[in-house]
Amino acid sequence: MSDEEQDVILADLDDEELVEQMFDDLYDGLKDEIEEGVNILLERGWAPYRILTEALVGGMTVVGKDFRDGILFVPEVLLAANAMKGGMSILKPLLAETGAPRMGSMVIGTVKGDIHDIGKNLVSMMMEGAGFEVVDIGINNPVENYLEALEEHKPDILGMSALLTTTMPYMKVVIDTMVDQGLRDDYIVLVGGAPLNEEFGRAIGADAYCRDAAVAVETAKDHVARKHNQMAAG
Repeated sequence: MSDEEQDVILADLDDEELVEQMFDDLYDGLKDEIEEGVNILLERGWAPYRILTEALVGGMTVVGKDFRDGILFVPEVLLAANAMKGGMSILKPLLAETGAPRMGSMVIGTVKGDIHDIGKNLVSMMMEGAGFEVVDIGINNPVENYLEALEEHKPDILGMSALLTTTMPYMKVVIDTMVDQGLRDDYIVLVGGAPLNEEFGRAIGADAYCRDAAVAVETAKDHVARKHNQMAAG
């Protein structure tokens, strides 16, 4: 980093320049700078929801696009998401107080027999970055864990992840159980993981297969908007 870049004093920037700088800092995974930027905007009277959408979600949208297009890779995205989390940790309690609108909510977990979590973690972070509330139930989840989480959190979306060809059929066990219990239509079910494809997603009765975290965010937004429209129309 050149001395010139080192010299950027966030507090000296006007609002527009500061948001632009935060986009860059998010992109570079600079957590301290993001936290400082969030605090400066709060001091300037920005509403927490405005900071979330304009500075953080706006910045993560750029990260998501470049990840999708192969310009950024998993390590960089994880760094950006970690910086985003720093900003979110300041905003979360404030958002709760103001009852800010949110995109929707999701329960996500890796299926039984599978302990891979990088892809799942990436989806969780990117979903949070897009303004969703995410409950991550971790790895190696039997069907009971998913059902308990759905019961407790009543999310819009259930996300399931698998990285092994031997564990991916378990997704069908979860979906079939939801059907048996009359719950399937209450939730948007998204599945993902390296061995999966669209055909598999359709075959097991998921709403969509998501190739990567960027696609998961777009798909989730699309399905939640449709669900809300149907509810409004109904």
